[in-house]
Amino acid sequence: MKNMKRTLAGLSAVVLTMGFASCQSNSAETPTEAVTTVATTTGVTVEVNTETLAEESQMTLDEAADAVLPDKELENKTIKWLAHYDINPNTASGASESVPLNVFRTKYGGEIQYYPSTWNTRFSDLSTYVLGGEGIDFFPCETAALPRGVVNGMFQPVDDYIDMNDPLWQDVEAAMEVFNFNGKHYEFVSDVHAENVVIYNKQTIEENNFDDPWELYKEGKWNWDTFKDMLMQFVDEEADQYGLDGYWAEKALFLSGGVPAVSSEDGSLVVHLMDPTVEKAQNFMYDLWVNNLVINREIFDWAEQPQFMGEGKELFYIVGAWHVQADPETWATKIPPENLGLAPVPNAADAEHPWQASAMDNGFLLCKGAANPEGVALFAMCNRFAATNDDAIAISDQKAKDDFKWSDELIAINKEINDLARQYPVVDLATGVSTDVASITTDGGDNVGLRAAMHGVDWATNRDEISGVVEMLVSEVDGQLKALN
Repeated sequence: MKNMKRTLAGLSAVVLTMGFASCQSNSAETPTEAVTTVATTTGVTVEVNTETLAEESQMTLDEAADAVLPDKELENKTIKWLAHYDINPNTASGASESVPLNVFRTKYGGEIQYYPSTWNTRFSDLSTYVLGGEGIDFFPCETAALPRGVVNGMFQPVDDYIDMNDPLWQDVEAAMEVFNFNGKHYEFVSDVHAENVVIYNKQTIEENNFDDPWELYKEGKWNWDTFKDMLMQFVDEEADQYGLDGYWAEKALFLSGGVPAVSSEDGSLVVHLMDPTVEKAQNFMYDLWVNNLVINREIFDWAEQPQFMGEGKELFYIVGAWHVQADPETWATKIPPENLGLAPVPNAADAEHPWQASAMDNGFLLCKGAANPEGVALFAMCNRFAATNDDAIAISDQKAKDDFKWSDELIAINKEINDLARQYPVVDLATGVSTDVASITTDGGDNVGLRAAMHGVDWATNRDEISGVVEMLVSEVDGQLKALN
């Protein structure tokens, strides 16, 4: 595998892309309408331009894959993908082929048949196809899909199709347990990354004589207390200086406590709303609001104001790293690349670990009645190969330098933050238990559930109103999961 570096390092034919949030793609209004879509995830996708890839380079890629992936002959070469975005390259716009697709095609003769959907209709479209016996094979992994999709008969376990003792799966073994329901695993996890980071403007930090957040993290001093102290010193709305922004900030800070609202433990669903750690995280969020440290979006027509970051008028913006994994001219923060700062979401000063909200949304779910589950498993292994291969990672780093204008230091920082998410993952299943649980905990609006503390609703009152109902609803779904056996 190591010989790939010498061959691929200098090739102009090799390009890659880092994806953005999956909800950004263009999509069709019905599952049968042909549409041009943009493949988007929050993970890292390495791409190879197959139109110009040199024969020698393709050979070295093939050799590397042969050393890791099993030799199997697929009787059925096609796997059917339903989503609001296509993972095939859009050749009309000059898009190139991802490494997983390249390997799946060259090693197994595989191809992906795309069934287009939309963000709003993806689950209903899937249900229509599954009930109709279309044989849809796989679907994007997201917390909104599980475990409700298991209860509804949309997805099946992946355990029969991969060997968890294979070294290829070792560093995502713990992540696989997040979606363990009743002793069965329901996601092919491709990789784990931090769902959010703290973005800051280094120039703003320097001008206000603050310690750099990343340096504080390296010194073991980046926590809720230092985070709040900096906000307290900075915020002055009369001077147009605002504190914390970002639609993702509420969930990120809540999960930085280390305990989600709902999790799967030993295969059973468990509710943690009465946990003192949850209370501690929610009280911290409420304290930020009480001290006017969270930007009041109401005065800005309920919109984020990330451009304030570049203007030195906002201190912290919490969002996925994908937000700045693009041409800097498109960054909504308007921070010059040389002033871009990244840090992990802080934790309590006495936290046992640097917990991070973790994303596994570039993995796959195996649909019930899949026509080609073996093909999906092999494609998932191709994705694991791409995520762990040294050469693909080196190319990804070069892309960040060339296209995103990231420095070596920033690349290393982002990797370390993602490593934290792999080592200390926190994933909240509340959104995926049922639509009722989601509306009570996460999707009901700013003043409802887990988001409410950062909008002025104290946790004790909120918890007493929702905990009993959530316990009952989650217990019902857990019973339904167990009945499936």
